[in-house]
Amino acid sequence: MAANIIVHGLVSSGIYALLAVGFSLIFGVARIINLSHTAFYMLAAYLIYSLASAAGLNLYLSIIIAIVIVIVVGTISYKLLIARVRHHEATTLIVTIAIAVIIQEALLKGFGGGPRSIPKLISGSIDIFGVTVLNQQFLTFGVVILLLLATWLFLMRTKSGVALRATAQDRDVANLMGINVPRMEMLTMAMSVGLAAIAGALVAPLSVLTPGMWAHPLVMILAVVVLGGLGSLKGSLIGAIILGFAENLVVFLAPSGAFLKTSVALTIMIIVILIKPEGLFGIVFEEERG
Repeated sequence: MAANIIVHGLVSSGIYALLAVGFSLIFGVARIINLSHTAFYMLAAYLIYSLASAAGLNLYLSIIIAIVIVIVVGTISYKLLIARVRHHEATTLIVTIAIAVIIQEALLKGFGGGPRSIPKLISGSIDIFGVTVLNQQFLTFGVVILLLLATWLFLMRTKSGVALRATAQDRDVANLMGINVPRMEMLTMAMSVGLAAIAGALVAPLSVLTPGMWAHPLVMILAVVVLGGLGSLKGSLIGAIILGFAENLVVFLAPSGAFLKTSVALTIMIIVILIKPEGLFGIVFEEERG
């Protein structure tokens, strides 16, 4: 049981971490709470299904095309819709949830409400301490680690990464230093939806696709980023690990109460923010500095 919890906890935590880091990036740079974030994750999964199963394309080629399409759709959505209302928080929330519902309804219309599935990228499995671990799960965890490392290196070791961090710390000063803030926001949105799309590509072979599959991950990443601290990438990673393992502990230790896994994760979040309202690694926002 311990091995099962570890394996499934790592996979769940990895997916939540990818989604939460992308969510935190766009919040940190543009101060946008993008409630359509996991809808792009779902869109990528359905595009892969459509390209691989319906169009008959190679699965790996389908994944690349799907990720590119999602990045394009995400950046266009930001440019045409979100950027126009980003200074009005309530309107931004409504617009982003509207985008998510539009994507859901489009998929429902195109594919129906029935479950869909795609083949695994890597077949086979390995027995570890009596637990059967799918090679797809190994691939998922490995890709997550590489992506998180690549994101960290980009933010810490490249000029664009430094510009993104400067914009996140203080937009006005970044603008005075010659940083093209709108361009940085567009780049961040592309990175954000790109990470969501890759998460969708990793999850699709391990789960059943439905037009409502975006809702549960959205609740979880909101809990993750609040637990870790809004805008904190380190907090998003730690929060994803905590809540990912919390979910799997409930599933494996109390199978009859597995339906409570989300409630338990949210309870942990609430307890933490009651003790530390800013989250585990909460940041001081610009308006609080003045």
